Amino acid sequence: VSRAVWGGIGLSVAGALLLAGVDNGTSREALVGDGLALLGGVFAALYVAAGSEVRRSVSTTTYTALCYSTTALMLLAVCLVGRQPLTGYAAREWLLLGALTLGAQLLGHTLFNLVLRSTSPTVVSLSILLEIPGAALVAALFLSQGVPLLAIPAAVLLLAGLAVVIRSSSREVEPSVPVE
Repeated sequence: VSRAVWGGIGLSVAGALLLAGVDNGTSREALVGDGLALLGGVFAALYVAAGSEVRRSVSTTTYTALCYSTTALMLLAVCLVGRQPLTGYAAREWLLLGALTLGAQLLGHTLFNLVLRSTSPTVVSLSILLEIPGAALVAALFLSQGVPLLAIPAAVLLLAGLAVVIRSSSREVEPSVPVE
């Protein structure tokens, strides 16, 4: 990874940390949520790194089918062990769950897995950070939540870092065995 890419990663991480600090004084729950988000980011990076290797020899369809079905079974096991209800939700909640599944999972994550065949895993991992300003925008537009003033420069830092990484990254991609 070049020095410029490390600089872009640093800018993006600084933006993400600044965004996390926006609600730092809000509550203990907000801090726990930030910690869980950081842990989720670590696992997302590991997922993308592993996926980049696997995608050299496995098609997107096979890879996503295996990943998504394994994850669904693991989630089902966690829900059963935690005695979480699997039924009894109102129609609106089922529609929201369906929208999340179609939008974030089937479109978003499948797109990440598709581009891993031809794009640097660094760029793909860092682009996941776009969820942060995206979520803030959705919250502002659809949930009438205000955006803290400090969130704007944080988002600019995040986007600037991503732009530096994209402009500075190059990856010679070996042709993968499966044909998409």
